[in-house]
Amino acid sequence: MILLAKVALGFGTTVAVAGAYTFHQGVIRIDIDEFRSGGSHVHMWVPAAVVPMALHFVPQQHLRHGGREMREAMPIARALFRELKNYPNTTFVEVTDGDQHVRVATEGSRLAIDVTEPGENVHLRIPISTVEDAVAQLERAASSQSIREHKEGKAERDDDADWQ
Repeated sequence: MILLAKVALGFGTTVAVAGAYTFHQGVIRIDIDEFRSGGSHVHMWVPAAVVPMALHFVPQQHLRHGGREMREAMPIARALFRELKNYPNTTFVEVTDGDQHVRVATEGSRLAIDVTEPGENVHLRIPISTVEDAVAQLERAASSQSIREHKEGKAERDDDADWQ
């Protein structure tokens, strides 16, 4: 009986620590509502800690490709998301065109994107730190590719010098 209690205590503690870590990182909230016959209503709450972990399962060549594509924009993205923390409740973009409305803002430490139109509403809330982590991982993948390319280029130049 005591062994069963110890196992239950260990399991309960593990669940509590995992839950605390998950909610410490924040939650990504996605709400999609389609207002038509048979329309979808998707409401998801995803632990933000999943995003950086999921990026570890993306094949390295795909991460490097994404990093190369974004290489010039990386410093801007890094600075942008770092500075967003300084504007906790600010609307950055708000566009209304007839019945359509788009809003990009911060709400506390989250990035908020809202798109509403007569047939559909989409609302996204994502912790800014999660976006920063994803950008940092892409940046590391791109820089590791740059280092590899530099070393391979140097090796090719050395081979050319030896050949001549």
